[in-house]
Amino acid sequence: MRRTLVIMVKEPHPGRVKTRLGRDIGMVGAAWWFRHQTRALIRRLRDPRWRIVLAVSPDAEGMASRVWPADLARRPQGRGDLGQRMARQLRAASKGPVCLIGADIPGVTRAHIARAFAALGGAEFVFGPAPDGGYWLVGAARRYALPPGLFGDVRWSSEHALGDTLAGVRGHRVALVDMLKDVDTAADLRDARLPSLLR
Repeated sequence: MRRTLVIMVKEPHPGRVKTRLGRDIGMVGAAWWFRHQTRALIRRLRDPRWRIVLAVSPDAEGMASRVWPADLARRPQGRGDLGQRMARQLRAASKGPVCLIGADIPGVTRAHIARAFAALGGAEFVFGPAPDGGYWLVGAARRYALPPGLFGDVRWSSEHALGDTLAGVRGHRVALVDMLKDVDTAADLRDARLPSLLR
């Protein structure tokens, strides 16, 4: 069955993306960083082993956007909180393994994605943990039905996000893969060795 990698992207408008980072370096700089980071990530993760689908927001603007590569399939994220939008994307994927990531992880490579898909050979769900207690990747084997309460009681943007999500898949086979960090603040940019925006 075909593997699908879903990348969640937002139109890179100042004040609408990476607002925590924007408070440190300015909203225009944060939007510029997100636009270029996302385009570089998409280029880097293209691979014949999986199909890339962009989950876009806002829905109508994202579906018509010229920011993202025209050859990649797109789906609107739709309404709801992060968990509702992620669950919608996992359920909409074609049968077969599916992994979902955000676009703000500078360190992610094809090797990281390949390891996540490989983990789904024996697990029903896979997560890529983040140092702050969240996670940068979630994947599902999709030969099983997704639990109805998946992501239902998750304290997003907190150190409890991964633990809360794991509680929602208790009783299922779960694998954890590489720990990676996303970028939310100027300190995260420094950690990622991306100093040009910080001058």
